[in-house]
Amino acid sequence: MAMNFRHRRAEEPEINLIPFIDVLLVVLIFLMLSTTYSKFNELKVTLPVADTRKLETLPREIVVAVSADGHYAINRAPVEGAGVDTLVLALQAAAQGDVNRPVIISADAMAAHQSVINVMDAARRVGLVQLTFATQSSRSGAR
Repeated sequence: MAMNFRHRRAEEPEINLIPFIDVLLVVLIFLMLSTTYSKFNELKVTLPVADTRKLETLPREIVVAVSADGHYAINRAPVEGAGVDTLVLALQAAAQGDVNRPVIISADAMAAHQSVINVMDAARRVGLVQLTFATQSSRSGAR
């Protein structure tokens, strides 16, 4: 028994470019279609800027302060209770029948969202529609 250990000549590897080109064309078509549709799905949003000038105090305005723990004060007078009905009664007393008075909501940054919504709901029930939010400028804020 003789074993044949002849060295075969190594064949040159052949690179077939056709499947590679097919895959690249599919990727190219996918990218072209996805970038075309992304223009229609993109929303351009311009964020509002708060005016940091001091508000001039009007004698007719109603200032509602909301503390971080959910307590309310209307024109610096504390409101007993945290319900919407209590706020409605206090806002009616502060408005004195004038529904055109502006309401400034001065809520603590850590106040619960529901506390602010309660003030807005109470103002709506009273008929006060001129609502605004008090902010502070970034220069006077905590650093």
